[in-house]
Amino acid sequence: MKILVTGGVGYIGSHTVVELQKSGHEVVIVDNLSNSKIEVLNQIHQISGIKPECEIFNLDDRAKTFEFFKNHTDIQGIIHFAAFKAVGESVANPLKYYRNNLISLMNILEAMKEFGVPNLVFSSSCTVYGQPDELPVNEQAPIQKAMSPYGNTKQISEEIISDTILNGGIKAIALRYFNPIGAHESALIGELPLGVPNNLMPFITQTAIGIRAQLSVFGNDYNTPDGTAIRDYIHVVDLAKAHVIAVERMLHKKSKKDFEIFNLGTGNGFSVLEVINSFEKTCKAKLNYKIVGRRAGDVEQVYADTKFANDELGWKAIKSLDEMTLSAWNWEKALAKKIK
Repeated sequence: MKILVTGGVGYIGSHTVVELQKSGHEVVIVDNLSNSKIEVLNQIHQISGIKPECEIFNLDDRAKTFEFFKNHTDIQGIIHFAAFKAVGESVANPLKYYRNNLISLMNILEAMKEFGVPNLVFSSSCTVYGQPDELPVNEQAPIQKAMSPYGNTKQISEEIISDTILNGGIKAIALRYFNPIGAHESALIGELPLGVPNNLMPFITQTAIGIRAQLSVFGNDYNTPDGTAIRDYIHVVDLAKAHVIAVERMLHKKSKKDFEIFNLGTGNGFSVLEVINSFEKTCKAKLNYKIVGRRAGDVEQVYADTKFANDELGWKAIKSLDEMTLSAWNWEKALAKKIK
């Protein structure tokens, strides 16, 4: 089957393209390279033996989006990653996030209707839960007020998809995932933010390798065992495999409802300091970090109840925190060698 992966040159997208190709699917990518590099296509080729087709444009451009679909009438499914995703930046520049994340999704949905593309896997996020009343959080948990414009774009996007599906012709799965970290075992692809990282793991590895002088830990006064924020960290390859399972569920008409929602995580919560300790242990590298004030938009703690995804999709995250941090470090070291 031919699958469109939007944002397929990015971090999660590139790992998912590899897994799709391993499963025998033909992949076409759309990416605007706002937070990725075109060279990733060559690295995907090295891993899988296949260099996917890729077109470079922004999906918030309706005319270009429709022109693309007109030229690719054999697409059977879409995995939609393309979106801005930094919590802090979204607080500072909310309109940038609303314009890009929502308009691009609406253009895709309109094109799906126009050109008869039936299946959508949407890259959602645990941020839709805000700060949950109960942990671990399951898919039936009430949607709290979003803590950031980024989180709100994910809430609104799910509502847009749900409303669009009511008119028929489209099925969708929203994957609400928690905190992806780590890199491919080949160390050929991994998280490569352009500019200063917004996520914890690349900031850790860039600090350890000497690119950043110091890591800031945002807050140590949360109501958690060590005072730092708790998240459910999941290896990016485990996450990528879940996207393949989700799109194949729709391709093989196994969905139980027209719009299904699954949490993707490990079910374990780790604090920022626990992630740092894992990194220092597995990578044998001392990290220069300091505690600073809380960051706007951050929730105190959130981790997944993954039973529904485990049972219904037959999927389970298998890699440990130590495996995640070690793979991220191997990726960072591989990058350093390329620069030399």
